[in-house]
Amino acid sequence: MLTTTFAYFTSPQDWLIIGLIVLVLFGGTKIPQLARGFGEGIREFKKSVNGEDTPPPSTSGSAEEERAK
Repeated sequence: MLTTTFAYFTSPQDWLIIGLIVLVLFGGTKIPQLARGFGEGIREFKKSVNGEDTPPPSTSGSAEEERAK
């Protein structure tokens, strides 16, 4: 009888094999960039959930108008 218990990666050897496959597919330089992007996405999500969103800066040139005063 075939069960789905083999679908769960519980042993350290499984994770090592998966890590090696990811390293071969993406290369050593691309992995930190992917992790950085993932971390920024999580931070942005947490900010939006906590209501810490800052309004985007105005592009109408108001900073130039303030300097002219």
